[in-house]
Amino acid sequence: MFCAMRTVLAALFCLIATTLAAEEVELELVLLADASGSIDPAEIRFQRAGYAAALTDPQVLDTIAATAYGRIAVTYVEWAAAGNEDVVVPWTIVDGPAAAEGFAEVLMAAPKRAFGRNAIGSALLKGKELIETNDIEGWRKVIDFSGDSANNWNGPSIAEARAEVLSAGIVINGLAILCPECSGRPQSGDLEREYRERIIGGPGSFVVTADNRESFGEAVIRKLILEISGPTPTPRFAGTAGERERFR
Repeated sequence: MFCAMRTVLAALFCLIATTLAAEEVELELVLLADASGSIDPAEIRFQRAGYAAALTDPQVLDTIAATAYGRIAVTYVEWAAAGNEDVVVPWTIVDGPAAAEGFAEVLMAAPKRAFGRNAIGSALLKGKELIETNDIEGWRKVIDFSGDSANNWNGPSIAEARAEVLSAGIVINGLAILCPECSGRPQSGDLEREYRERIIGGPGSFVVTADNRESFGEAVIRKLILEISGPTPTPRFAGTAGERERFR
């Protein structure tokens, strides 16, 4: 009886200690960037440079400072084939210029380690796993998915992965890369529409597009500001008529 009580008390102590140790932020943000076969090392560096510049941009830093805690948690992950997702920058608390610059330095220094054909479903589930297994507690949890295609060649389907992510209370936003010089491949079809209908979801979800190299950096800044500042007043879910507003 005494041993059983000690076990219960020990478990309760561990639970309390874990809860107290959790870092509280307003936003947990997973940046899921395309590193599949269509993205060569030069384009990887271009994409990373865009995110590094955006995260250190004064407008983005001001938006972070205006959050409830004045800080957010961010991780940068490159995705390719199923199970071949690479955490380029682990969870980092960004609370000002120094932390943002440190994040950017790590991002630009790491080699490309994700390879293979598109596995969007697997990438979304990796984002969910990273959110659910960290030691951070955020009011809002967002996966920021970027890519130049809506194809899913291996791993879980987009539909089942998306449903699982949304059921966990995680919002999915998208960056549709439409410029061949940004991603290394010509675009066909309406990628923005496919992202709206098949990938994004959750309250306030949205798609931002990058039409050329110049607009890529601007699109990332705009996207981060929208994500950090919180959902728009009118929720938009993937596949609904209310999503037709474009952030461009």
